[in-house]
This record gives sequence, C-alpha cells and structure tokens, in this order.
Amino acid sequence: MIRQSSLTHGNRLHAASTQDGTAWRVSARKEVDYEVMVQPRLLDPANPALAHALTSGTAPARRLIVLDAAVHALYGEQLAAYLTGWDVEFRLCVIDAHESVKVMETVFEVVEAMDAFGVPRRHAPVLAMGGGVLTDIVGLAASLYRRSTPYLRVPTTLIGMIDAGIGAKTGVNFREHKNRLGSYHPSSLTLIDPGFLATLDARHLRNGLAEILKIALVKDAELFALLEGHGARLVEERMQPGEGRAGGAALTVLSRAVEGMLEELQPNLWEHQLRRLVDFGHSFSPTVEMAALPELLHGEAVSIDMALSSVLAHHRGLLTAAELDRVLDVMHLLRLPVLHPVCTPDLMRVALADTVKHRDGWQHLPLPHGIGDAVFVNDLTQQEVEAALVTLAERDQAQQRRARCGAVDLGV
Repeated sequence: MIRQSSLTHGNRLHAASTQDGTAWRVSARKEVDYEVMVQPRLLDPANPALAHALTSGTAPARRLIVLDAAVHALYGEQLAAYLTGWDVEFRLCVIDAHESVKVMETVFEVVEAMDAFGVPRRHAPVLAMGGGVLTDIVGLAASLYRRSTPYLRVPTTLIGMIDAGIGAKTGVNFREHKNRLGSYHPSSLTLIDPGFLATLDARHLRNGLAEILKIALVKDAELFALLEGHGARLVEERMQPGEGRAGGAALTVLSRAVEGMLEELQPNLWEHQLRRLVDFGHSFSPTVEMAALPELLHGEAVSIDMALSSVLAHHRGLLTAAELDRVLDVMHLLRLPVLHPVCTPDLMRVALADTVKHRDGWQHLPLPHGIGDAVFVNDLTQQEVEAALVTLAERDQAQQRRARCGAVDLGV
C-alpha cells in the first residue's frame, strides 16, 4: 500500500508499507538558473551593471569582496571608488591566489572572512574577483558556508572568462591531486569584462587560449581557424576588441569559446554523464600539472595533453598528417608547450589510471576526429601512449631545431 502526504510547494512524500515496516522515498529537484554576461568597462562609474548585481534592489548594500592580490594591486583603487560612488559598503579580503595555495587552508581563510563580516545566508552575495584559482576557492567557500551562500564572479583572466568562471564546479587540490575536493555551486552571475585582459601578461593569456583551443579542436572548426589566423596577434594585442589587426576577431573568439563551453555544460551540469567533450585535454593533464607544479600553468598542462591526444588520434587514423601539423603549428604559434620532462611513460600510466577512476571505471577519452569534431575511446593501451610520446618528442625536437636555425638566420 502506498500513501502520499502533503509537503510544502506542492511536493508529495511517498510512503510504502513493507513487510517489516514503512519506507519513504524523497524526491526533489534543484532548479539552476544563472547568467553569464559580457560587460565591457565594468568599473566605469557610469556603468551600473556591477552595482546592480551587488545591490539587487536592497539598500543600503553591504558586501564582502574577495579579491586576487594581483587584481587588487592593479584595480583596487578603481574598484573602491566605483563601490563608494554607488553607495556600496564593502570589506576586502585579499588572497594571493595561485595553484600552490589552492588548498582547503585558503578556503578556510575566505570562510573566516565571511564569518567575521557577518555574511547573511541568502541576499548578500559575496563577490569573487580574480582568476580561475580565486573563483574556484571562493565558490567552494560559498558552497560550504551555511551549506550554501550565493556569490558573484568577475573573472579577470582569460581562462577564468571562458572556463573556470562560467561553469558550476568549484574545487581545490588535495595532496598531489588536482581539484580532488570540490562542489557544484555556480555563481548567480558572471560578469566578463575583456578590458581586464589588457593588463594580463602574455603567458597567462596563452594559458586561456589553450582552453579556447580545446573547444575549437573538438567542437568548432571556425574557432580553430580564427586561432590559426590571428592567435599570435590576439596575444600581442591582449584580445582587446576593436583594437589592432586582430581586434575584430577578439570578441568573436571570446564569445564562441564561452558559448561552446556553455552548450556542453548546460545539459550535463552535474556531470551525470561522464562522456564529456570538455574533458578533452583533461585526461593526462591533471597529473602532469601537479607533478610539474609550479612550472606549468593549467592551460599549459592542458596543451600538453591535447598534443599527446592529437598524436594518439593521428596514430589511430582519426587525424591526417596535415591536420596534426596544423594542430601542433597552432600550439607553437601560441607558444604553448607540447611536452614536459615529467611526461614519462610511468607518469602517463598513473595519469590514465586516475582518470579511469574519476570517470567511474571507463576511459571515456575524447580524441579529435578531424578538426572540429571528436570521438570517445575506451580501449587506449599503454603501448599507444608510449608510441605517441616518442612521436611527440621527435616532433618537438625538430621544431626546436627549426626555431634555432631561424634565430641564427635572423642573426639573433
């Protein structure tokens, strides 16, 4: 016999009589609705977007701002003037956020700031302003504080704008494992201002372009062509829309990357399906990144993974020789690494084994199928990985020789 009892909001609790007693089944759904918005000149006093996001119609507004130390040095005074001009009372929590401190101790530092400030539970979102490491840390702190506190994200790096700052995942590293601890807790709003990229150094811009290349290789051939044609100038001109020879492509590249990422995330936000295109470049890279820390940035480790995966695809006949050349040439054009000394056969074995655990016993390894498409494989062998490492090393050495010869020819 099954009976129903009423709960609030129209939900029903199902109870069933059993031989030994009664069993209840609880069924609930959590609605997710958040926005990602490109908003140039975010700190311009005449632009109300950030103020409206922070105040949400409440007056007076009182907000905790968690800020990356580098962003504070560059934009702290401008941010303070903006908030003061819009009558927002605020307190800053400045974090020197980088991969080496992406650990629970830093999350606790943010939680302590939230507790000291007296952040209420529902209607005073914390603002996280910085790169992907910072937004990941604040997101995890917000998910833990009172079991769920809202927050806003203003990513200031390219990788934050097109990857870390627009999804649902938060996370920190644990021991030698990348993002081993985390939660699903999207911010209610992400505001993207490309103007912040004007002060981003070239290496960190390339770091973000690696994640854009990821989307291009498995999903968007036109985006790949834009990187192929404008990649170097996008770095030189810091992806500033409307400026320089690549200015016309900058906003298109940014928009296509964000939209491509969100298209993949939306139907599978909680990762119930573990075959994910956006995992391209993320099968070997978590282990490589942590083994090389602090030498490699996240996107640089992803680039190495993508290079290896592209060689694997070529060996399987999924990429032609010409297509593989194009892939590696774009990586060289963007000055992204394709190999690192830590990439030994033993480490790759460990990396793939850990990925199989992460994907619930399956490899679910995305490999490019031509440029702009991909397939998933579950039968990759250690012998294939070692052969691909050899090929990649040979190609990398040949490219370095060409670069040295070019420098000699130019009299460098």
